[in-house]
Amino acid sequence: MTHPSASRFRPAVAALLLLSLAACQNEPAAPAEGRFVRVVTVEAGKLANEVQLSGEIQAEKNVGLAFRIGGRVTERPVNVGDRVAAGQIVARLDPTLERNALTAAKAALEAARGEVSTARSTFERQERLMGQGFTTRPRFDQALKAQEAAQAQLENAEAQLELAQDRLGFTELRASVAGTVTARSVEPGEVVQPGQVIAQIARDDGRDAVFNIPANLLEKKSGETTVRVALADAPAVTALGRVREIAPQADPVTRTFAVRVGLIDPPEAMRLGSTVVGTIEAATAAIIAIPASALTQQGVSPAVWIVDPANSTVSLRNVDVLRFDPSQVIVSQGLVPGEIVVSGGIQMLLPGQRVRQLPAPAATGRTAAATQPAGRPGVPPS
Repeated sequence: MTHPSASRFRPAVAALLLLSLAACQNEPAAPAEGRFVRVVTVEAGKLANEVQLSGEIQAEKNVGLAFRIGGRVTERPVNVGDRVAAGQIVARLDPTLERNALTAAKAALEAARGEVSTARSTFERQERLMGQGFTTRPRFDQALKAQEAAQAQLENAEAQLELAQDRLGFTELRASVAGTVTARSVEPGEVVQPGQVIAQIARDDGRDAVFNIPANLLEKKSGETTVRVALADAPAVTALGRVREIAPQADPVTRTFAVRVGLIDPPEAMRLGSTVVGTIEAATAAIIAIPASALTQQGVSPAVWIVDPANSTVSLRNVDVLRFDPSQVIVSQGLVPGEIVVSGGIQMLLPGQRVRQLPAPAATGRTAAATQPAGRPGVPPS
């Protein structure tokens, strides 16, 4: 027999059951199959780095000065570091022999002029006698040949005099251009040979910054590379330059290449021999930067999860890491621009598992230090 109080609770229980069913109908539907992850789309870029090298200021052109004749050096009025003007005397030879040769050449010229005068008078007399019929043809021809020989001797004497004057002038060595003396190899009293370098002058019409650069920093189009050069002890003193010459062979000890950078309007403070610091921007080949959170491991190799856009499933792929940064990883091989990489929620993924994208955050920070961003949020098809 039913208790009388139970009949009073039946309507209340029925009402609660109806409310529960209504609440269940108002709940959202369960999500479709697939784990929520955050993804980025791979983009290629170039990683730019500033490379600083130490070098020194040198002259763009150096001129070696030498005597055209041999002799004993009597004077060398310039020293290393002296500035010289065009035409300034750098050294002198003992002019005794050249002066004596000049005196002899002058005397020979006077004698040749006398011979010419005598031969001309004889020929003129024979010419008059020939016209009157009082001389013979052989005598006339002999006088003509004597006059021609005397004239040739005169021309030779004049040439010898000019040569003697030139040789006397060659006893003074003069600077052909304005510049600074950077080296000297002869002291007064030494006997030098023709062509032996007496002093070296750095011309004032150009300055180079010379650096020793490793082979991996050399580029094919070196002339297009702009280098910023600053004094080591005064970084505010700067100048720009372009690579104009690269040594064809590496130094046998350091295995570096000497590179000459032609400076554009260098300041006066950049003197010869000054230590400078050159800054160049070296860009790598095409690389890919991904968030550090996207990197995982497969065995002993680094790997990332790749999303297949056709069916929204993931697969694990090995990659080669070029460099690790605090917020990103620079990948050299293993990824192709346009591929979708899982950047968040990689802890519980399995090969072939379906995934869904999490909504992008309202504000995202910079994720790459490359010249182009590493990736942008991508939406794999559901």
